[in-house]
Amino acid sequence: MTLRLRLATFLLLGSCLGLPAAAQDRGSVNPKPLPPLANPDAPDTPAKALFGRATTPAPGPAQAYGSYAKGCFSGGEALAVDGPTWQVMRLSRNRTWGTPPLVDFLERLAAKAPRIGWNGLLVGDMSQPRGGPMLTGHASHQLGLDADIWLTPMPDHRMSRVEREETSATNVVRPDRLDIDPQVWTPEHLKLIRMTAQEREVARIFVNPAIKKALCREAGGDRAWLSKVRPMYGHNYHYHIRLACPAGQDQCGDQAPPPSGDGCGEELAYWFSDAIMNPKPATKPPRPKPPMTMAALPTACRAVLKAR
Repeated sequence: MTLRLRLATFLLLGSCLGLPAAAQDRGSVNPKPLPPLANPDAPDTPAKALFGRATTPAPGPAQAYGSYAKGCFSGGEALAVDGPTWQVMRLSRNRTWGTPPLVDFLERLAAKAPRIGWNGLLVGDMSQPRGGPMLTGHASHQLGLDADIWLTPMPDHRMSRVEREETSATNVVRPDRLDIDPQVWTPEHLKLIRMTAQEREVARIFVNPAIKKALCREAGGDRAWLSKVRPMYGHNYHYHIRLACPAGQDQCGDQAPPPSGDGCGEELAYWFSDAIMNPKPATKPPRPKPPMTMAALPTACRAVLKAR
């Protein structure tokens, strides 16, 4: 693959994943409801404006429709705000929702965390109650099968609402972006990501390239799990878990399996190339991309959005 094609692929992936990290952005202790839309049924109404106003899940059986960056789901569940080994952050965003398989997975993963020396999980963004495009941040997280886990262990106390909205996650990447920060990174970070990647349901884990570099260096002899861990900028405060589509859900679109191998050679080196680390400024301002409308989503998402 040529460098130009790789760069184009990187930009496409970035648009699908939502590059800006959000785990360090503050929430609101007293969020205000969004005003009603003047004409929600207009064909040019952004889908994010519609799904961003859905505050409850769609009734019916649990089903994911579409792809991770163009989809929705019914029968969603919210992860409990507090569990024995997890706490949910940024409650004001109302992104604590997922399909039942995701909620069950996070509860099981959190229960295992103390076994490897990680006190418990701080869970960031999952999905909106009915999935779909978000008003801010991510372009994925639409199927109820994605979740962000902070690279900060759960504290030894139950966090207040203010703490959940205003505490920043931990940046584990060095300022020069070339490697992890040795003052912050711990062996338990490796153990947590490895434990997650080894779970059967996990299709992908997205981390900052510097984190992937550290994992490659420290993984030891058991390296099969590294193929699921994919480098992507913007993931220096959290790691992004993506589950595969549940069995039997033929309207849910899985990604292709990750490439074979551990991804620690030329594939990783590309992310540290000058073209990626220091891209040349555009000669013309990029033309704003029109927001996604309902026409871009599966037909079933219209029924999911309007279900009562």
